[in-house]
Amino acid sequence: MIQIFGISKNFDTKKAQMWFKERRIPFQFIDLKEKEMSKGEFESVINTISKKIGSKFDAIEKIIDKKNKNYSSIAYLDDSEKENKLFENQELLILPICRNGKDKATFGLDTKEWESWKN
Repeated sequence: MIQIFGISKNFDTKKAQMWFKERRIPFQFIDLKEKEMSKGEFESVINTISKKIGSKFDAIEKIIDKKNKNYSSIAYLDDSEKENKLFENQELLILPICRNGKDKATFGLDTKEWESWKN
């Protein structure tokens, strides 16, 4: 089943939910304000994205929301520290994070990738 991790008041999270609803694709919504990703879920997302992008550090850098008001808390950390800080502060992620099983994950609005999940 597809999981959408986001914040209910986030515009892009709402758009993702609507996209799946319109196509009658079942999903589970997890509001990060109420329940954050587990360490295993978080690592699975990072590993999946890093396979597409190249390295784990590049993946972590890509999914950080640099427009977030708390970005400065992570901006100047060493690469090795960013993953833990991002896990501890999941509001710094680009939302929504969508997962389809353990081997497919996206961040932000990625309808092109989601289209391939319909089959």
